[in-house]
Amino acid sequence: MTMLTREEIEQGLAENKSSPNGAARNAHAEALVGAAEAVGDGALFRTALDNLINAYLWSAESSKMLVPFARLLQEYDKDPASFDRWDAHSLFWQFKWVATAISDSPEIPLESAVGWLDEMERRYRIAGYSERPVREAELWLADATGEDDRAERAHRAWLAADRDDMSDCHACELNGQGAYAVLRGDDARALELWQPVLAGERTCAEEPHRLLATSLLPLLRLGRFDEARSHHVRGYRMARGNESLLPSIGKHIEFCALSGNESRGLEILAEHAAHMSPLVNVDDQMAFHGGILVLLRRLTELGHGQSPAVPYEGVPHTVSELYEVLRADSLEIARRFDARNGTTRVSDRFLARIGREPLVGVLPLGVRSSALPRPTAVVSAVAAATVPAPPSADVEELVERARQAREQRHPAADALWAEIGVRVDARPEDEVDPLLAADVADQRALTAARGGAANAAELLEAVRDRYRELGRSERAALAELRLASAAAQSGAEPQRIRELLAVALKAAEALDADEPLRGRRIALAELSSIRVESYLRSVEAGPGHEHLHEPGQDHGHGELAAELDAFVAAYEQDLPDLAAEAEEMLGRVALSQGDPERALPLLAASAARAVSAGLPWQAVDALVLRAGVLMSVERPEEAEEAARSALEHAAEVTEAQTQGVVRLTLADILLRRTGAAAEAAEHALTAAHWFDQAGLTADGGAQARLVLARAYAREGRHADAAEVLQSTLPDLLEHGEGQAVSVREFLGDLLRQLGDSRAAAEQYLLAAEVAKGWEDTRPQAALAQAAAEQLSAARLDQEARAAYERSLELYRVTGDAPVAEVRILRSLAWMAPRGDANEAAWARARDLMDQAAAVLDVALAEVAPTGSGEAGEDRAAAQLRGELAQTWLQLAQLLDWRVTSYEQTDEEDEDGEDGGDGGGSRRVEVDTEALRLEEIELTARAGHLYAELGREHLGDRLQCVQYAAWTEQEIGREEAGAARLAALIEEFRAMPEGVPDELLERAQSSLDSLRS
Repeated sequence: MTMLTREEIEQGLAENKSSPNGAARNAHAEALVGAAEAVGDGALFRTALDNLINAYLWSAESSKMLVPFARLLQEYDKDPASFDRWDAHSLFWQFKWVATAISDSPEIPLESAVGWLDEMERRYRIAGYSERPVREAELWLADATGEDDRAERAHRAWLAADRDDMSDCHACELNGQGAYAVLRGDDARALELWQPVLAGERTCAEEPHRLLATSLLPLLRLGRFDEARSHHVRGYRMARGNESLLPSIGKHIEFCALSGNESRGLEILAEHAAHMSPLVNVDDQMAFHGGILVLLRRLTELGHGQSPAVPYEGVPHTVSELYEVLRADSLEIARRFDARNGTTRVSDRFLARIGREPLVGVLPLGVRSSALPRPTAVVSAVAAATVPAPPSADVEELVERARQAREQRHPAADALWAEIGVRVDARPEDEVDPLLAADVADQRALTAARGGAANAAELLEAVRDRYRELGRSERAALAELRLASAAAQSGAEPQRIRELLAVALKAAEALDADEPLRGRRIALAELSSIRVESYLRSVEAGPGHEHLHEPGQDHGHGELAAELDAFVAAYEQDLPDLAAEAEEMLGRVALSQGDPERALPLLAASAARAVSAGLPWQAVDALVLRAGVLMSVERPEEAEEAARSALEHAAEVTEAQTQGVVRLTLADILLRRTGAAAEAAEHALTAAHWFDQAGLTADGGAQARLVLARAYAREGRHADAAEVLQSTLPDLLEHGEGQAVSVREFLGDLLRQLGDSRAAAEQYLLAAEVAKGWEDTRPQAALAQAAAEQLSAARLDQEARAAYERSLELYRVTGDAPVAEVRILRSLAWMAPRGDANEAAWARARDLMDQAAAVLDVALAEVAPTGSGEAGEDRAAAQLRGELAQTWLQLAQLLDWRVTSYEQTDEEDEDGEDGGDGGGSRRVEVDTEALRLEEIELTARAGHLYAELGREHLGDRLQCVQYAAWTEQEIGREEAGAARLAALIEEFRAMPEGVPDELLERAQSSLDSLRS
């Protein structure tokens, strides 16, 4: 094997530091240690050991750091003087990591662990460091060994000791203090301690990542569900894929299992399946696998034990099999700890953890998650375990409630009949009342017809015949009507549908005059005929009928409206609920004719009539529709009132889709009102849950999650919003190009807020690609510009320039976007000297700034001058003039960068280093004073232009004067600079409208600094 040179090792160490954490980085770091030792350079060897310790720390192999640390400690003992101040500090800091690694390694005897702790205490005392980290390490070792009194003493000593340079950061310390409170059963105290970290006031490399996961179960136990939801969504995003945070991943999986989100837990497990193999750090392995075991146990209890799970060490397993394998492995690790510690504490705690029961039925998380399939084993088990029916009186009461709900068309009717059906099926057939059996069959036939089952007509005919046999003609007549509706739903021939409708009407009219339901059956048949006949007319008019809207042609709408009007007039007194249904249809007809103002009172009347009839649930659809129409005509207050009424009246609605629609409607309305984002998020979250229950995750669920993400973003919860949006992005992309572009742009905005420039740029570019074929090039141009800004922020200069240039090209096609053009040119100017700041680059930068000014000059010549009387043109001119002032100011700042760069290079030359521009090219002399004078002239010109633009630009004007003043100071003209600022301060104070105190304070502070 070829020996590496010192330079190659140094380069390898530099690369290793920035490599992704994990086994590959560790292996490379190990090789570099060997190479450095072979070279024989002590300093290089120590650096390589330090690098290896850090690599181990941020991986699942942290327990391996003991060996390189021991060797580094030997190097220190041999020659402490060879460690500079920072090296010595790093060594002592790593002692804390090693103390944890020793405690987490069951192979290290307890005596050795205690010895290392004593050694740490001795060395810290000699070095003059506080005992604070020592006492914390003692606390956790004592806790593991079951020495609770010693742990409590160590805890008190830890908090009492002074903080110094060797103390953990505040975030990590608060993590530990809260964890100890949880162990003592005080969740509330733990969350109180953790609050500064959870709120982002105290952070570090792995906080709040770890605490967001650790806080989940305490929050659930305290019933703080909203916080728990947010901590999971935000925390998992931060921890995902991070090898050193596998214990946190396990906590997120456990949280899902205990909050009714088993499918989400499975998805997280699948994402981290590659990390499931045994880890070097067995304590991390046990912590990670513990959360997985909670999930696997829950899945088994829910009947998914025989479903396939993720493979383990390359071997496929069912859920139950994987549970047994991981449980056995984890308990073996726990027993090794117990044997080392002389106590069963580790095993006891682990068994208690994996046996935890759910803390909440279902906690909707907002993020999209595939529903678990309903296991057939569970269905069979439920049927087999059905208990005998309760006493007949109880059954009779249930049947009475079900029949009453059926007649009222109450939403609970289906569930009541389903329950009765289960009880009836459990009885011998000869013990079931024939009418009750017919009613159960009727409900099942209706369910089949609603679902479009192929045998629906056969079932309905059987029900009709059975009712006839029992002498229940009013029920048989209803079955006839359902046969007609089922035929229409299945697309039968119009003639056949009309025949069935006629039969149904005759059956209703043939009922005895004293039958209480005769009038209702006739009315139902008439209303069904009106509705179906309208549909049949549209079918017979041909496929293009629905798309023709020539003036003067109503295509049957007038006839339908007349029929419905007559129906309302005939039945509004005796059957108000059916009249309400007809009025809702009338409202829909008006909307189809493009007349929302006529539709609104009809929908309102329909809802009011249903409520007054004692059937509030029937008002829901009309109110939801009315709310949407009111928003379309820009009457948001009334829309919100309608949506809230719909939500109130939906209290007894059991249909999941309706519940989702109601809440999504209200959420969408609230999102458009200032200050209502939190409530909008609440309703959107619930809407997504209901749509999921209805099997509409990809449709209504996706739209609800989009509203939820926008609401979160409005609240400043960008991480929550991004996670929700990304989870449902594939669904949203299927809803047309317009939405695809919109949601990708929105996601890009969120990622930009989170500082993930690369990912944000990717979303903007993908959105631009979708908009590529649009006739209007401005959306694509704006997206390319946004992508360029993020690529530049990510220091991907070549890609950023290409995106800027593409955007510029597209804007120039439109010919009406001078401001966008100018901003791109300025951005390109700033990028020109980045990296290789040679003379050509500086010249290119200046040329781009000049181009920007020229674009503005042309644009200003094309708009009316200020004072022309045209407000729009005045505003356009003012914006252009402001951009021109900004261009001059930025050119001055660019020149300042040029001077500073030249002067720094000059200083390097004096130190004997190569300062040539362009990688050693011949140095070009620069007249720095001339450039400084140009800076002054440019900023003064910009300041004058801002002055002309008025009070809105007082801050910009102050910036220009400050810049000019300090530049004059740079060339030795301090008095001139001070005079500029003093004159501006006097002018500000003389302004009759006054000037904000903050501006005056800034100006005076600058003047004082100049004169000091």
